[in-house]
Amino acid sequence: MCRRIMQAIKSYNCIRCGNDFASQIALNHHFQAKHIGRVYCDKCGIEVLRENLKEHEETVHDQDKHKLVCKNLYWDKPLQREDKFVALEKAVSCRMCGRVFGTIHSREQHERQAHHFTASQRARMSTAFSPDSVLDLTSSVLLQNFMETYLQPEMGFVRMACAGEIEECIDLIQECCPISVTRIIKGGSYFKGTDTRDWSDIDIVMFSSALMSLDDCKEKIATVLRDLEYNLKLSLMTNRILMEKKSSLSLRFQFKCFKDLHIHHFDVMLCCDLLGPTPAQDVKRNLYRQLFNCGDDVKIQLYSIALLQYQVDFVKTSTVGVKDLIRLVKHWFRTSFAKPTEANRFRRLPSSYTMELITIHVWQLAGKPIFFSLIQGLRAVLKYLVNCTDIFIIWYDHYDKNFHIVKKALQKQSRPFVLDPANPTFNVCENSNAWDEVTHVARQSLLKPLLRGIQAKVPWLFTNNW
Repeated sequence: MCRRIMQAIKSYNCIRCGNDFASQIALNHHFQAKHIGRVYCDKCGIEVLRENLKEHEETVHDQDKHKLVCKNLYWDKPLQREDKFVALEKAVSCRMCGRVFGTIHSREQHERQAHHFTASQRARMSTAFSPDSVLDLTSSVLLQNFMETYLQPEMGFVRMACAGEIEECIDLIQECCPISVTRIIKGGSYFKGTDTRDWSDIDIVMFSSALMSLDDCKEKIATVLRDLEYNLKLSLMTNRILMEKKSSLSLRFQFKCFKDLHIHHFDVMLCCDLLGPTPAQDVKRNLYRQLFNCGDDVKIQLYSIALLQYQVDFVKTSTVGVKDLIRLVKHWFRTSFAKPTEANRFRRLPSSYTMELITIHVWQLAGKPIFFSLIQGLRAVLKYLVNCTDIFIIWYDHYDKNFHIVKKALQKQSRPFVLDPANPTFNVCENSNAWDEVTHVARQSLLKPLLRGIQAKVPWLFTNNW
């Protein structure tokens, strides 16, 4: 009975700090007392009086230390690269202590009660707009110039030379592999066509007949990767390869490319060839069943590795305009969020792949326009993220809606929900425990000069309903 009464009580939410109030009058009183005349500091997310903002920035933030040259920004702040393709426990893991709960609601309740994770604390921990943020631009002309100068990869001779050196590096990886390689998959932002001038990641999956089964992979992969690393260090390219922290299923390194002007981040993985180059639909469905029934975390990752080609193809076939919008969204993501601290060291933001899928979906909602305004596209994606608890996305390129595994996934009713177009067992949003932070930063971004006051135009008029 008490539960029914509580559910009947309407709450009034403050759009600035997220606190709830029992009446509109209480909300108005709160807003006038706490927020009128105050603005958010772009550096730390704290609300200060508008007239005190400059003094706050000068006394709290040493601006000279934070000045960044945009073209070097990403190497100083590299993307976080996850150890797992599928990490279902992340969504229910506390971002402060890492404790795992049964539901997202239980995790959020724990964060509030045990760690006093309030709306104001979330604002401080989530927001950190870069001094060179694209959101500070004031026109579509400046945005297009920024895209062409800093985000789109250099074309012409540089791109051709880069492609040659990458293929040379991939050939070297195969030569240095201590077991025979029968087939490879090339992925990552470079091969999907969503890399930027200052960030490029490359995933290489090598299949080998020497790996007979997933159990065989589990037993041999660590040794094979160790020997591969050793051989690469002895190769003629050793001075251009910088090894990174090891992952359980991959070898990671940075590769200096084309006169050391830029770097590609490699992730090299091995697996037995579960599907082959052109699998029949029944073969894929059988793999989905095995993946769905699998309770072994390592095998789940290996199954997911085998599906990488379909993830790459899904994004790769997008138009040039969509890929530029993806680059812009990734830039926003890298330059708008605060780094995790010791206090929230278990925070996991959505993956780059998740943001690619959401961007593609929003573009599809607009009718798949070939030519469109980047400002309108970015505004639409950010408005979509503000309402992330309503996100529900599913494609049927590799499976159909009547497939029993798809029905099982839909029964979870978790939000946000973006079913991997290559893997019907996995909601890619479950790799993150910080969607509330994404909502907050997206909302603040819409108030920045680039997007402030922008009205939706055709074909983005549907965003007015969000």
